[in-house]
Amino acid sequence: MRSACLTLLLLTLTACQPSAPESNADLLQSLRGQWVVINYWAEWCKPCIKEIPELNALDSDYDSVTVLGVNYDGATGDALQAQLDALQVQFATLGEDPAGLLGLDRPNVLPTTLIINPAGELLDMLVGPQTLESLLAVTVHRASQAEK
Repeated sequence: MRSACLTLLLLTLTACQPSAPESNADLLQSLRGQWVVINYWAEWCKPCIKEIPELNALDSDYDSVTVLGVNYDGATGDALQAQLDALQVQFATLGEDPAGLLGLDRPNVLPTTLIINPAGELLDMLVGPQTLESLLAVTVHRASQAEK
């Protein structure tokens, strides 16, 4: 069920960065077999701002992980792009909050990060700021441990 929810979620994606795939179909194809990290952030949240470079690094440096952001305040269009530029967010941003599609309540605390495994299953919900190391521990390193 969660896998179907993730697929539905990804079909509703709106990517805001120039490096984003050209279509939702391309994005879905690129996420097959990937760890997906969905991070809720807001421009007024100091811990969110602090962890953005960690999320950028995870998304750019680890091919097996895709990071997707959710603007907690629901900014869209030029307002969202201005925030992405100001905070130097380099990962794709979802156009809509995925919580309902994943069968979850909207987070009450920021930042909140959802971890979805390559099979499309929600594995974890991390509350509070994350580091690259903490994110790797629940994605790439977890996969390495499972293979042993």
